[in-house]
Amino acid sequence: MRPVRVVVVDDQDLVRVGFVALLSATAGVEVVGEARQGEEAVRLARTSRPQVVLMDVRMPVLNGIEATRRITGDPECAGCHVIMLTTFGLDDYVFGALRAGAVGFLLKDTPPEDLIRAVRTVAAGDSLLSPSITRRLIEAFAATPPPPTLDQPATVLPAREADVLVLVGRGLSNAEIARSLHIGPATVKTYISRLFSNVGATTRVHPVIHAYETGLLGSGPAGRSRLSGRSERG
Repeated sequence: MRPVRVVVVDDQDLVRVGFVALLSATAGVEVVGEARQGEEAVRLARTSRPQVVLMDVRMPVLNGIEATRRITGDPECAGCHVIMLTTFGLDDYVFGALRAGAVGFLLKDTPPEDLIRAVRTVAAGDSLLSPSITRRLIEAFAATPPPPTLDQPATVLPAREADVLVLVGRGLSNAEIARSLHIGPATVKTYISRLFSNVGATTRVHPVIHAYETGLLGSGPAGRSRLSGRSERG
């Protein structure tokens, strides 16, 4: 199997060099570049074609959020997945990064084995957001004022896809969703794939944002009523 190609971006030399050393010593992982700021990261993503970019949020010249937006929106960088690095956990920078197309985030003090697992998980095409993180995202979204997009028409989803969307937003894993809806795990994957297509999502968090902004989650009436007190078999 080909090694996972990784670019590490951080303006703190000690952090960046440490990550590079760790990943370079890991079997099945190849560090193909490192950068100190966002513009360098965008250039590296275009020329080195990494599968994973570890991207610091706060950097000079071009911050990690804007660099992520440019990478995920560039056809030349197709197949490149961005993991945000942050010291502060869930903050406004992280939300901005997820909206920009990042597949998840890691704290800079993440244990080495978790960092390596995260790189391999993302390279395989899976989201890095765990159910507990998804729950915290929803709680944070619910605590903020409703966004302007609430006044725009929402995407109309089939009933079962809406059910799956709500459960994704509640932080359930695919296995937990399958048990809750009395359907098979493969069926859950099919619904999630359709869901991504219907709401124009590229990561697991995007349907969650969509659900919050359209009232399926949070304090809206749809969020309060959907799936409440019913068990439907697929």
